[in-house]
Amino acid sequence: MFYEPEMRDRALLPHDPFKALVAPRPIGWISTRSLSGAVNLAPYSFFNAICGAPPLLAFSSEGAKDSASFAEESGEFVWNMANFPLREAMNASSAALPRGSSEFEHAGLASAPGVKVRAPRVAASPCSLECKVTEIVRLKDLSGSLTGAILTIGQVVGVHIDEAFLREGAFDLAAAEPILRCGYAADYATLGPMFRMARPG
Repeated sequence: MFYEPEMRDRALLPHDPFKALVAPRPIGWISTRSLSGAVNLAPYSFFNAICGAPPLLAFSSEGAKDSASFAEESGEFVWNMANFPLREAMNASSAALPRGSSEFEHAGLASAPGVKVRAPRVAASPCSLECKVTEIVRLKDLSGSLTGAILTIGQVVGVHIDEAFLREGAFDLAAAEPILRCGYAADYATLGPMFRMARPG
């Protein structure tokens, strides 16, 4: 089968498989604070690490939502690992609340202050990465038209790790049980069995 995205046979594929094909993805559970002090927490499907040195993260907001707006005006954001024990709280934080309402309160989550940024982090998360915004990109399509999506890139300036997940100097990802975003509206996964494979010399 081959098709061009805008020509998808909706009788054969009523649900766009794009997000299911590029999966699983880490959840971009992003916390931000506006310059006026409003706090936001939201999970993002389009999120990942994009550079190792320096460490850079990026999340894409389909529209000028609070996370993107607050990160742009403050120049900061925090990524929090969403794990299996926090799955219901993560999901609750995606609710469309009135502007100014606290997703932390709505989801029953305690926040903890940042060290290098003013944005708070999710206190119960196994790890959080404090970031300073390096670049904001308004995404365009092939014709050069704006899509409405906003890509926010940030450099990690602070790392929080729950030491309960450290094993012989390494972060135990399996024990942390991160949840991963999969394809369709309600699809998530956790890590299955992991394997090791050495890179060729």
